[in-house]
Amino acid sequence: MKKYKKRILDEQLEFMLSASGAVLIEGPKWCGKTTTAKQQSSSYISMDDPKNIDRNLNFAKINPKILLQGETPRLVDEWQVAPTLWDAIRHEVDVRGKMGQFIMTGSVSPHDTKDIIHSGTGRISRLKMRTMSLYESLESDGSVSLEDLFNGKTIAPTFNNMDLKNVAFLISRGGWPLSIDLEERAALQQAKNYVNSIVEIELKEVAEVKSSHLVRMFLRSYSRNISTKASNQKILDDLSAHNESLSIPTINKYIDSFKHMHVIDELEAWNPNLRSKASIRSTPTRMFVDPSIAVASLGISPSDLLNDYKLLDLLFEAMAIRDLRVYSDSLSGNVFYYRDSNGLECDAIIHLPDGRWGAIEVKLGEHQQDQAAINLKKLVDVVDTNKMNKPSFLMVLTSENASYTREDGIHVVSIGSLKP
Repeated sequence: MKKYKKRILDEQLEFMLSASGAVLIEGPKWCGKTTTAKQQSSSYISMDDPKNIDRNLNFAKINPKILLQGETPRLVDEWQVAPTLWDAIRHEVDVRGKMGQFIMTGSVSPHDTKDIIHSGTGRISRLKMRTMSLYESLESDGSVSLEDLFNGKTIAPTFNNMDLKNVAFLISRGGWPLSIDLEERAALQQAKNYVNSIVEIELKEVAEVKSSHLVRMFLRSYSRNISTKASNQKILDDLSAHNESLSIPTINKYIDSFKHMHVIDELEAWNPNLRSKASIRSTPTRMFVDPSIAVASLGISPSDLLNDYKLLDLLFEAMAIRDLRVYSDSLSGNVFYYRDSNGLECDAIIHLPDGRWGAIEVKLGEHQQDQAAINLKKLVDVVDTNKMNKPSFLMVLTSENASYTREDGIHVVSIGSLKP
């Protein structure tokens, strides 16, 4: 049996079970939700098990309590197959009056919630699970801690084995647990399998799709605009330039459906108090939950990426945002981007519940670090620190193999050394 690789979510789940009657883990298929949930569950039912799905659906309608019997925590895998289970679990939590009764997993957020009466507030907590970060897949040595940076610590100079060829492979392979220990060709195939599955099977279960070909063309266009603020109209124009015909309503439907499937995971804008009269731009940054989806959708390889520096730069940013989200989740933080009407941008802002924040510029090459540092200092100048905290840290996150703190206090961190 394949040895379980620890996930950052493990500790979050353990805590949430001590503080909630039920915990829902949401995320894309194949990201490891069920495997992680099984580490802490004592009994288990798979709602989408083909052998028992008809029986399970009947019980969910007639007497859902039968499905909830078993040692606790009881794992209810893919609960959304029978949405009535939401209220059944919420009610059972109330009746039992104990913490840690159920773990639920879901790879699709239900569009239709008419059968759900109660929000679950106070009974069901939510956790978002993503694909594996480089620290979880053991490809970051973890010598630089995000939490330490929030606590004001500097970085002792450190080096790792990261190089551009390795970065291109890691982007292309992605953080799918199945791919981590496979040889290169088999590892790269997993993202291709995932894209084929969401196009040919998964999407058709949540939306009316007339043409798989058009869905693939949409994914390619979205992939060409990864890590940008491209509008839906720009995606439409890109499709037209490649002789494909879609409408804005269809693009909206695809984006909405892929969000419900946790495939598209766009980065929202940060809205701080500003000293200037600049206005905040709020168009989301286009992102997949994992950068390998873009590589597989475009039908390219790691060597292709090495020959296209611009695309490699955008996809490196996408991988960096994935990892920053995983790490900030463990600190109960959120990741945003910043962009204003004066043209000032920052790739990532991590904001914690206590008001602390850090700003991060993601740069593929070492030659970009000085300009990134200038941008970070400009951001600090426009944020009104009389109304909110000064930044806990400023960081340039790179693909290079060195991490250190510059003389101006800005941290240069290799993605191959970062951890929560």
